[in-house]
Amino acid sequence: MFLCSRGPPPRGLPAYGKAANAEAPPAIGQTANICKNLAMHRVVVLALDGVYPFELSIPVRIFGTAAGPDETPLYEVLTCSIDGGPVRTAADFSVTVENDSGILSTADTLVIPPFSCGPQDERLWPPVEVDGIFDHLRPGARIVSICTASYVLAAAGLLDGRPATTHWNEAEHFQRMFPNVKVNPDVLFVDDGEVLTAAGVASGVDLCLHLVRRDHGSEVANRVARLCVVPPWRDGGQAQFIERPVPEPSAATTSETRAWALERLHRPIPLIEMAGRARMSVRTFTRRFRDEVGTTPGKWLIQQRVERARHLLETTDLPVDRVAEEAGFGTGASMRKHLTTMIGVSPTAYRHTFRADVSLR
Repeated sequence: MFLCSRGPPPRGLPAYGKAANAEAPPAIGQTANICKNLAMHRVVVLALDGVYPFELSIPVRIFGTAAGPDETPLYEVLTCSIDGGPVRTAADFSVTVENDSGILSTADTLVIPPFSCGPQDERLWPPVEVDGIFDHLRPGARIVSICTASYVLAAAGLLDGRPATTHWNEAEHFQRMFPNVKVNPDVLFVDDGEVLTAAGVASGVDLCLHLVRRDHGSEVANRVARLCVVPPWRDGGQAQFIERPVPEPSAATTSETRAWALERLHRPIPLIEMAGRARMSVRTFTRRFRDEVGTTPGKWLIQQRVERARHLLETTDLPVDRVAEEAGFGTGASMRKHLTTMIGVSPTAYRHTFRADVSLR
């Protein structure tokens, strides 16, 4: 769970957003570095000239909110610029930071938000100011890009042969520039072990929450989401572009039905029952559900049941078969199949991983 920033994360625990059929990430090494608080995982955010303010604020808002049961912060978030000086943003103001790139050598996770510096075709890749910047990172540090900051990672060769994503509007150009990258333009984020890429804007929130979940489990991540008033989990494989995320004012929505279903995950919920609850035909309900959520009702229910199962496995001693019943899978075999498909491990292995890490607190 990365409760100590200088130790490796639990192995054998692939993440939601990991590309299908990708190999398990290599083990993350251990390097002793001096930092302010050795009990916390250090996240360093690199603010480059022209940084977008919203994305710049995501890491400190998400990681900075994460806390343990005793309210002890779980992450230390520091922001730096190349030279430690003020950084011009993409808006009509600049920001002052307190650190220069020298702190990159102490980072457990490096996050690079996107920045504006002219049309993509006119940019020099890599930008002169970040040339060689990754050489400062310790072995095993995680590297995260948000939106078009993926260009920086790709230009440095960090994405060669890897699955990755970027903003859908730049995906075609990105693939032309970096043909060795396995670009997936349709997902919110891709977790490929120690290198992670998020698509546009708010998907950076999804990826940071995903990392909190990967490090500390669903209970901590869900609490962060509640405090930040954002959805607790959007699967990395969910589509970037949802046709109608905000319904017309006069149109019926599926939101009430989704809330109703979440209270009844322990029992079968047929599609026809959900449609009837929303006072729609099955065809209309399915279409509107996909427009609003980005996936089908059936896939959404499985996602919610997996999330429920994860929470119960982490926080209770219920037998696996009982967890399966409570989560609505019916049998342990069915739950095992869905958990293995979505997170890469069995229910028992998942529970053992988190219980082992809790014992280290």
